[in-house]
Amino acid sequence: MTLEFRVQHDVATDAAPSSSAPARPGLRGILDRIALRRDAARARRDATEIAELGDLGRLLSDARGVVEHGWIQHAWFAYVDESGRTRTASSAAAMDVVGRPLVGACLVGAVVSAAGGPHAVHAQPVQRALDVVWHALASAEGTPVLWCPAPDVRMGRVRDLTSWNDQPARSATDVASLLLTAERVAVAESERVRARAVARSTA
Repeated sequence: MTLEFRVQHDVATDAAPSSSAPARPGLRGILDRIALRRDAARARRDATEIAELGDLGRLLSDARGVVEHGWIQHAWFAYVDESGRTRTASSAAAMDVVGRPLVGACLVGAVVSAAGGPHAVHAQPVQRALDVVWHALASAEGTPVLWCPAPDVRMGRVRDLTSWNDQPARSATDVASLLLTAERVAVAESERVRARAVARSTA
């Protein structure tokens, strides 16, 4: 005699679709996997950019603190030398400041100081921070920042910032206000990246 075992089935459960769509065969499946990898790479880039913009905002805030502590014109830094005298250093002599108490900085010097000092002058955080400060000075607030200008363009922008800092009517309050505007630019850029990521994920 043959025994027959019957198992009751929950029709609703058995008929429920899988939580993820099955992989499509052939070329379509390959294209799906490529698209998934591309989306993951974009998500990683967005996360990295948002983190970098957060760091940039903090750097600009620190630069504002440097200016509020002591602001100068016609030089990058003011420092106390080994004999206790206050001296100034231009961009060409910026390394003279290393290891000495800083008592003041211009706009560009404050950004360099906030990033770690003269050794960091060519580092990406300084360059990107100066891009944002120039944008805050020369562009309407709310417009996107144009990153990575050509080296000669970036150098020209540094000269623009230096000239602006050194104008006779300029004040420490003006410089701190510009840096605060630059902080808002960094926040707006971060929000723009987030919005772009959300739009892409819901497309």
